[in-house]
Order: sequence, then structure tokens, then C-alpha cells
Amino acid sequence: MHPTPPRPLLVTHSGKFHCDEVFAYAVLRLALGLQKPGEDHTLLRTRKPELIENGDIVWDVGSRFDAAANRFDHHQRGAPLRPDETPFSSAGLVWQVYGERAVSALLERGGAAHFAPAIAAELDDGLVRRIDEIDNGVSANGPVVRDSLNLAALVSEFNPPWDSPEANGPTAGDAAFLEASTMVEAMLARRVEGLRARLLAEEKVLAAHAASEDQRLLVLETGMPWKNAAFSHELPVIFCVSPASNGNWMIDTMPPEPGSFEQRLPLPEAWAGLQAEELAAASGVNDAVFVHLRRFVGAAKSREGAISMALKALAAAS
Repeated sequence: MHPTPPRPLLVTHSGKFHCDEVFAYAVLRLALGLQKPGEDHTLLRTRKPELIENGDIVWDVGSRFDAAANRFDHHQRGAPLRPDETPFSSAGLVWQVYGERAVSALLERGGAAHFAPAIAAELDDGLVRRIDEIDNGVSANGPVVRDSLNLAALVSEFNPPWDSPEANGPTAGDAAFLEASTMVEAMLARRVEGLRARLLAEEKVLAAHAASEDQRLLVLETGMPWKNAAFSHELPVIFCVSPASNGNWMIDTMPPEPGSFEQRLPLPEAWAGLQAEELAAASGVNDAVFVHLRRFVGAAKSREGAISMALKALAAAS
């Protein structure tokens, strides 16, 4: 029999916890494939130097930053700063080393691991940086705005109230810390999944556009968000054809800029507000279903019908 490998000892400070060390713990668990303290790793919350020294990974305590030695504190003089001089919290420091691995672990559950670097970088620039700012009470972009619904505030709510039996003693708050980390891990998984879906949609939109005979017409075989990709890559799209959940095929118009309710080219005025037989007669497309009165969207019963409507609309504007 092979000897059981020793459980890694993960150490952070005891007492009241904050978002940065809870987030860092969730990231470490994901990156290292750890499931439950006491089984595949040991979590120790302490401020005793002799116990901290024995930790395999130590964050938010210990007055030392040394990524190579897995020491991630940010309270000491000379603690590292981001390029814009925003101070790191333990969340940011741990993320620099383990963030991409944590994202990869989440992506492996559904494929698309090649998105891990881009997702990790986007999360660092937004979510993780925000945790750093709130924990340090500073921001390169002005005063730190706090509200009761940001992640730091929600994590803080997990701390036992002062008059709770769980607020006192050597293990005070330990159970609540684990509850908070479960919430943070779930949030992070949702955020990664959302970014994965967005990047996959962008990938498919670009591939579909590259295959288009007419670069003004984007045809997607599955409904998905497409306008952000068109804007960010400056695609000359006028109409997008894609299937709807009710079985119809939609013709969507492209706004001139993000957030606009206008269209680069509305559907023909002669089609506005028409449905079924009236629209079929006006458009020359037998299975045409409707065109909105504002001319920003229409539909046909088939893919071919929707493409025909879009091509006719383009031809009418030429």
C-alpha cells in the first residue's frame, strides 16, 4: 500500500473574517482540487506565529509576501501594489498565482478550458481588484463606494453577531467562514460560467461571420448574444438571423452603437406592423410571420424565409 500523502495545511487569521481571505480560500480550494477541510486538507485560522510558520499556504496573516513560498500577506510595509498603485489584498495576491488554475478547474466541468487566461484576466481587472480596493479602503479611481449588496458586505454578514456563542472562543467564526466560502465559490463559478458563455458566443459569431457570403448578414444556427461581439470586432452587420425558442427564425437589426434603440438599417417601412398573409404579400416571402411596427425585429417560419426577408431588406435599401 502507498502511504497517504499528508494533508496540506492552509492558514489564515482567526477572528472576524473579510471578503479577501474568504475569496482567497475559495480560489485555493478550486485551484488545488480541495473539497473539505479535515479530509483532503487542514484549514487553520490562527494568529499564533509558531502555527502560522508551519503552514503550507498562508494568506492575510504572517506579515510576509513571498509567492514562491506560498506566503500571501499584505499588511506589512513594502507589501506589493498593482501597476496603478492599488494595494493588493490577500485575494489579489492569491489570484495572481492561483486564479487561472481556479478558473481552469471550473471550466473543466464543461470544457472550454482555453478560455481560462482571458477569464482570469477579466475577473482580476474587475472582481478581484474591487475586493482589493474595498479591503484596503483605497482606489486609484477615487473614493471607495460601499453598499450593502457588494460581495464584501455579503461576506461580512456571515460573521457571527457579537452576542452569539459562536463569536467567542478559539474557533470563533470558523463554521461561518466555511459557509461564507461556499457562497463565494458558488458566485465565482456562476461568474466564470457567464464569461465562458460570452466568450463562446463571440467565438461562434466570428466564425459564422467569416463564413457569410454577405458580410452584412450574420446567420447563427443557435440563438446567442451577438451584438457585443459585432461591436467589439467592428463587424459590418446589418441583420442577424437566428432561431427562436418558439420554432420561428428571427431577423434582428443591428443598432448603430451599444445601448441605442435605433438601427443601422430598419426593416422596410412597407412591412411595418404586418403579420402572416399581409406580410407574405408585401415581402414576397411565403412563410413570413411578422415585422414589428418599429421595424427592429421580424420573423419567418423557416431559416430560408428569414434569410430571404433579410436579403430583400438589404436589396431594398441599396
